[in-house]
Amino acid sequence: MGTMTKTSKIQNIRNIGIIAHIDAGKTTVTERILYYTGRSHKMGEVHDGEAVMDWMPDEQERGITITSAVTTCPWKGRDIHIIDTPGHVDFTIEVERSLRVLDGAVGVFCAVGGVEPQSETVWRQADKYHVPKLAFINKMDRIGADFFNAVEMIKTRLKAKPLMLQLPLGAEDGFSGVIDLIQMKAIIWDDDTLGASFRYEDLPGTEATNAAQYREKLIETVAEVDDQLMEAYLSESPIDAEMLTGAIRKATIDLKLVPVLCGSALKNKGIQPLLDAVVAYLPSPADLPPIAGIHPETGEPVACPPADNKPLAALIFKVAMIEGRKHTFVRVYSGRLETSKEVYNPFRKKKEKLSRILQMHANKRERLDTAGAGSIVGVVGLKESSTGETICSADHPVLLENIEVYEPVISIAVEPKTHSDQDRLQDVLSKFADEDPTLRVQQDADTGQMILSGMGELHLEVIISRMRREFNTEVNVGKPQVVYRESIERTAEGAAVFDKEVAGQRHFGEVRLLLRPLSRGTGTRFISKVDETILPAVFVQAVEKGVLESLESGTVMGYPVVDVEAVLIGANYKEAQGSELAYKVSAAMACKEALAGGNGFLLDPIMKVEVLAPEEFMGEVIGDLNARSGKIEAIEPKVGVQSIRAVVPLARMFGYSTAMRSATQGRGTFSMHFSHFDRA
Repeated sequence: MGTMTKTSKIQNIRNIGIIAHIDAGKTTVTERILYYTGRSHKMGEVHDGEAVMDWMPDEQERGITITSAVTTCPWKGRDIHIIDTPGHVDFTIEVERSLRVLDGAVGVFCAVGGVEPQSETVWRQADKYHVPKLAFINKMDRIGADFFNAVEMIKTRLKAKPLMLQLPLGAEDGFSGVIDLIQMKAIIWDDDTLGASFRYEDLPGTEATNAAQYREKLIETVAEVDDQLMEAYLSESPIDAEMLTGAIRKATIDLKLVPVLCGSALKNKGIQPLLDAVVAYLPSPADLPPIAGIHPETGEPVACPPADNKPLAALIFKVAMIEGRKHTFVRVYSGRLETSKEVYNPFRKKKEKLSRILQMHANKRERLDTAGAGSIVGVVGLKESSTGETICSADHPVLLENIEVYEPVISIAVEPKTHSDQDRLQDVLSKFADEDPTLRVQQDADTGQMILSGMGELHLEVIISRMRREFNTEVNVGKPQVVYRESIERTAEGAAVFDKEVAGQRHFGEVRLLLRPLSRGTGTRFISKVDETILPAVFVQAVEKGVLESLESGTVMGYPVVDVEAVLIGANYKEAQGSELAYKVSAAMACKEALAGGNGFLLDPIMKVEVLAPEEFMGEVIGDLNARSGKIEAIEPKVGVQSIRAVVPLARMFGYSTAMRSATQGRGTFSMHFSHFDRA
């Protein structure tokens, strides 16, 4: 394997993700791929809770994949890197990140359920990043399996152009194999070898006639998007498998067609042809236009061609704590990564050193000295770099993407159960915050509570559960709270005198302040209109400190005050008695008085919400958003669905996912992120 990697050219790499709805059998498909490519010697089953990829206890218990894991498996002289993507909406950042670094994707669909809502979402995310796709219709052995219905749903719901490369032989209990329309052969799997061996057979008469019609349709569909094939088709010259395969590959990479295969991963049928299709139809890093970054100083575009001899450009798409060490997952776009060589992070303007490069296999790994363009590897030794950041060479700096910061939308209070949990809590939380950019951890100054903020209720639930499991830390959890801000309606004045003897010394300070409201989103600022001859500059700084500290908690409910300007309009100073302490305290008192007179009010966090729902549910969705005091900003048609963009106060969005799913019969999906603070 080691020697293979060194000689393997970039053409032999396939970086793919397996994307699907929860329960479409995505992880089972991955398990089988690992087994048939010789990566694991035993088949793990999700329902037994022992899948190789889902090695976190939480993943096994919930039967869902939470973290993206990277695995490399060899297939017929090619290296296939599989990134396992989560299927749940709370982990969208994981899916987004993974799709960003993939070159192709396999959509797994259930032959009974067809295209389910979450697979619609992920498919659209893949469209957004222009990722070429194959479709695998799984669970052909299940009662109610209907291959043609699933293909029809790919057409109607995903608005994709499916191209059937296979037909199932039988269905439900009678599913025995597949018909390959390109070779015009039947493929039958042996049950004794767990599907590891299979044979090609000639098609019996009736099957052959039926398959011939479908092959004709297949050629017609490809000919519509390929001129060369169209010529051959019209002139009725024979079309061989090689010519057909080349045309399908081109059309798949150009996003014109989606090849469709079928099988039953659980019954070990259909996986090897799927791997062949990945190699045959999905792009290598060299088949795609080079990714463009920008120069961090000039903002000029910088091309990063997929070649080992070019300057290094790599993107960090995930950080994970594995056995207490920080592992950074990296996609190398151009150049080479080498151990113990320095790399540069233009976002943090810091140089870092890699201590080792690892070829990842779910939770096992092997060490490499170097990783070339197109590879996806784990790296140990990057201390500061984090998700979404670029590492490159210092003399050719490039930023591969600007990181969208997701503002957390829901918070819970956690407190340690016992004294020993107390010591561990801080450490454990900082580890989680390192690996997940959507999780925030802070301590509430007033209550001393630890506040965790995240992307949704499930997101936080999983974090709490992982604390218990992986780090043996028990916590009590308080009700989720919305994080508000405060502001004032009208200009108000405040004045205060501090005149006390502290530790045998007189402290005197007298301050007059004016607080005036600013427009939304301006923040807070301090101005002094008092001449330095009246109040020395050092005390003006003390006043500013006192004011800003006082604005940390308002008079309505103790939330930070924003969008106000504090103006120092008067001060009294006594020689030898003035002290920084006195001015800081009197400024804070004057500020509190002005806040009380300014008619304070709460500012709600307002969320930008985008709902994607099929046309027929528009009425219900809009009605529900209006009932939550939402403002609809835009409605635009997207592929197969309508996109509704609205702004809604976060306090009204609790339980929204459940309400929206029932309003759209489970077919709608939504994304929500923080927009601004405003009066609801």
